[in-house]
Amino acid sequence: MVKANAMRAWWLAARPPSLPASIGPVLVGSALAAREGSFSLPVFLATLGAAVLLQIGANYANDVFDYLKGADRDRLGPLRVTQSGLLSVRQMLVGTTTVFVLAALIGIYLVTVGGWPILAVGALAILCAVAYTAGPLPLAYHGLGDLFAFLFFGVIAVTGTYYLQTATLTWLAIVASLPNACLATCIIAVNNLRDIDTDRLAKKRTLAVRIGDRLTRVEYAVLMLAAYLVPLALLVAGASDNEWLWLPLASAPVAIILTRDLWRTPRSPALNPILGRTARLDLIFSALFAVALLLS
Repeated sequence: MVKANAMRAWWLAARPPSLPASIGPVLVGSALAAREGSFSLPVFLATLGAAVLLQIGANYANDVFDYLKGADRDRLGPLRVTQSGLLSVRQMLVGTTTVFVLAALIGIYLVTVGGWPILAVGALAILCAVAYTAGPLPLAYHGLGDLFAFLFFGVIAVTGTYYLQTATLTWLAIVASLPNACLATCIIAVNNLRDIDTDRLAKKRTLAVRIGDRLTRVEYAVLMLAAYLVPLALLVAGASDNEWLWLPLASAPVAIILTRDLWRTPRSPALNPILGRTARLDLIFSALFAVALLLS
């Protein structure tokens, strides 16, 4: 029973509802590579494993360092295992280190494939994942969390995956990374919207704290719209000669309902399901976008 409870605590700390944010970009980047006949299954699996481990490591680090900074008092979000006492600070620090070491071990293989650019990106990803809530200038505490999500769960994740399999970087890969960047930032926006009051008390100056409730909801709506405009822009620009790039629009009704629900939901634990649904939409959109890119 004790072992089962410990495993459950580690699983909770990984925040499984948010993990689709690290899977979607790998699907899109790999689809772009396969479109050019450069798909590699071992590289795909290694990239996927490293991406998920990096996100879990970041979630573990957030759990323990938010607790140490006092940002988890009167929490409205899902259970935090350090704050609740399910795992000790020492256990969380050891777990965080272990997960990042595992990601780095996979990264060694990826560096042999992609060279020094992948080494630089991997090292920066681990550094920023820890610095999100730790260190002298924690990103989330200075309003940089949204930018971090946009870059690392969108632009860098998609283009890095594509580069690993093609050894090139194209304008199409950069543009195709933008929906993931927007949707990942939507996830952060919901999280920070929910926590505006507690974050303000903890002097955690997230972007939501800085711009307020209403503009954070506007941010979510604008980013959601932008994600769906990208495949349409590619179609209009002639990146494809058929209509398959319309495929991601099949998930648009979900996006519309999510945006409506966000506007109707007050800052409360009721926002937690919207966060999870936004992460699932990220994965659904990515899968449809990946198929569209392959077929086009």
